[in-house]
Amino acid sequence: MNNFNELLLAAMLLSCLMLAVSSRLLHCIRVVAMQGIILGILPLTLAFAQNAHASVSMAVINLLLKGVILPALLYRAMLKVRIKRELEPVTGYSLSATAVLLMAILSFFIAGKLGIPSGSAEMAVIAIPAAFTLVMTGLFIVIARKKALTQVIGFLVFENGITLFGAAAMREHPWIVELGILLDVLVLVFIMGITVNQISRAFSHIDSDQLNQLDDMPENKEVR
Repeated sequence: MNNFNELLLAAMLLSCLMLAVSSRLLHCIRVVAMQGIILGILPLTLAFAQNAHASVSMAVINLLLKGVILPALLYRAMLKVRIKRELEPVTGYSLSATAVLLMAILSFFIAGKLGIPSGSAEMAVIAIPAAFTLVMTGLFIVIARKKALTQVIGFLVFENGITLFGAAAMREHPWIVELGILLDVLVLVFIMGITVNQISRAFSHIDSDQLNQLDDMPENKEVR
């Protein structure tokens, strides 16, 4: 079972690198869906490795919400706005891959300095830095990408990291906090989907940098 857990956690780390180098929104949505499926499995396998109580309901919620519902909503929003690629990111894809690798190394360094409790299983030593990597990668995507949909994907990756950390480190009833975060992200995706759809109807692009330059009136026009 430990080998299987290590494979799942390695896939989570690899997914961060895949998100950093991909310009196709559909590919990014599929990667986020893969993360959701893994997060539906990990609470059960990690609990088994730690001889702890597993929350089956939390695993099912993660699987359905993160692995199916949210990616489906993102895919539907992508079809409506007719945007398939992130063509001009703030940070290039090669540099983004390097940044994610450095964040992974930093995550393992920070996790080593924190000190895992003696009662924790060895898997937590890998799961916690993997969670830190997801959190930092999500924040990086929000900052380094311009398209609103890609930034929503970054928020979801960030929340996936929080969920993974909860599965690895929290021992007593983490599902209440997790469920609240999941609902917040669900509302966020609905709002962003509606907003992006309306923006796409009004303008020919959803580039957040260009939208920030919009003004109510020309600078040289005085209010009477």
